Amino acid sequence: MLQAAPPTIPIAAAKAALADEIAAAQMLDFDLAGDLGLFARVLRRAEGGTHVLAIFVTSIAVTIANMLAQVRLNEWNGQFFDAVGHKDLSAFVHFIWTFLVIIAVLLTLTVAQTFLQERLKFRLREWLARHLLVEWLKPMRVYQLSFAGRYGRNPDQRIQEDTRLLGDYTADLGCGAVYSLLQIVAFVGVLWVLSAQVIFRVAGYDIAIPGYMVWCALAYALIGSGLTLLVGRPLIALNGERYAREAEFRFALVRVNESGESIALHGGEKDEHRHLEAALAAVVDTMRRISTSLAQLTWITSGTGWLSLVVPILVAAPAYFGGDLTLGGLIMVAGAFAQVQGAMRWFVDNFSRLADWRAAIHRVARFREALDELPAIEEGAEEIKHALHPDGHLAFEGVRILLPDGHIVIEDASVSVMPGERVLIVGETGGGKSTLFRAVAGLWPWGSGTILTPKPESMAFLPQRPYLPLGTLRNALTYPGAPGAFSDAEVRQALERCDLSNLIGKLDQVDRWDKELSLGEQERLAFARVLLHKPGWVFLDEATAALDEDSQGRVMSLFNDELKNTTVLSIGHRPDLAAYHTRTLQLVHGANGDRLRLKPEAAPPLRRRWLQRLGDWLGST
Repeated sequence: MLQAAPPTIPIAAAKAALADEIAAAQMLDFDLAGDLGLFARVLRRAEGGTHVLAIFVTSIAVTIANMLAQVRLNEWNGQFFDAVGHKDLSAFVHFIWTFLVIIAVLLTLTVAQTFLQERLKFRLREWLARHLLVEWLKPMRVYQLSFAGRYGRNPDQRIQEDTRLLGDYTADLGCGAVYSLLQIVAFVGVLWVLSAQVIFRVAGYDIAIPGYMVWCALAYALIGSGLTLLVGRPLIALNGERYAREAEFRFALVRVNESGESIALHGGEKDEHRHLEAALAAVVDTMRRISTSLAQLTWITSGTGWLSLVVPILVAAPAYFGGDLTLGGLIMVAGAFAQVQGAMRWFVDNFSRLADWRAAIHRVARFREALDELPAIEEGAEEIKHALHPDGHLAFEGVRILLPDGHIVIEDASVSVMPGERVLIVGETGGGKSTLFRAVAGLWPWGSGTILTPKPESMAFLPQRPYLPLGTLRNALTYPGAPGAFSDAEVRQALERCDLSNLIGKLDQVDRWDKELSLGEQERLAFARVLLHKPGWVFLDEATAALDEDSQGRVMSLFNDELKNTTVLSIGHRPDLAAYHTRTLQLVHGANGDRLRLKPEAAPPLRRRWLQRLGDWLGST
């Protein structure tokens, strides 16, 4: 028997504590470079990533062409207004036709750019959602993710909502950032050259400052960006908090909706209303703080936006009124200044969206990391080993089962179950029977020792509450197999054998069967599913708790008739279950945890013992 060892805290518990510390810090320690590096690595390896990159590269090529057309339009501006200033009618008409050609090209490029950007949005979301689904639905991960701390919660929001936000914002902001960078590259040169026309006359001297308009645009953009960063920085953490609160509120609503019957039976509507009000209040409070921060940020973004209409005219006005700068030259300088300054202040205009995007990429990256680290979640801690039994038996060799916090649930389990046996495991409530059930299935790694099992495809597990997937009743019955894996005759026979003949006409009906069927019907449907798949080993965890004695007897008789070669290992409390099993194992409470032992046969009543002794005495004489 294993000696009790000091409890070991697995890595999962440490990760949960670390995640809570991150949340307490309001997620201000974001590592943007690390998160983007993670997605770049995934993009290279995951299916569909090349297609996303191809769309992005094509979009950049179209953006470059668009930018060249913008430069030509700015040149046209100067030429056109010079023609207007000189009252040159023929030049005026010529530049009108030139304008129509430029606009036709720009319109085509803008439509192509919009089309590619929208395609990039949904392709990026499709790639990311599919990738997360593949990783999330790997064996055991859905269950084990619940032990991964804060970032393992609400996977539905990570895969549905956050991938949508990340796809939309990445496409919009990514293309916008590239466009702004190209604007700077294209128009800084233009503005630098045009700055040579901005000459100031002071005390009879001509003064030209190289790149004067470029420096003015840079200074204006830096002032606006600095003020935006100073005022808008809290939005990053607030947006992350908002989505966390929204997920909690949505989960609370779904939970109330799923538990409507129990709430009604307890008369708990007022209590549920209080809890939902608290969750809603947390959402509203976060949104209130976001609205305050956005209002403060608007002073900067809108103010710099309105001022940008006159700032280029103001800084170039002295050269126009006192120098040789023409009206067309002034318009060109103002246009190039607006382009450069607009590109430089892109950060100002998009700060709130950048904060939202930053929070979304942080949540998805942490979720992806949590999925990656699940296989090593027990590194450094005791772990139950699994192996195939050479003879196809089930054997527990010194198995000790722990809770994630290191508490010992089962101190020692060392038994063997042979093929064809009917074994019942009993014990006190909370003694670890269901945990042992999960350990056999490979869901529960915390502990030590070795579990030798038959081949996984020969085993079927029936938990306390049957799982019925979305879709048709036929799909629920044949799960996890395909709906067409069994003939109509087999399906009908299975339903009839489990007293579910009334459901035959609903086989191809789509419904929420976990809501439509009573718990007893769901349990019988689970046995009908076993009858179809005919596994060699069946593990039952209180699988008949909702059935009366007659119904229980009919479904358990399957193992004497159609499934007579199937090995059964049951967990249950009902005394009448013992009649369907050949031996009983009992979890015996010890000082450091329960031990799995063969349950001794109950002593016969006093009168039977007296008669037995009399018979033994007569037989000896």
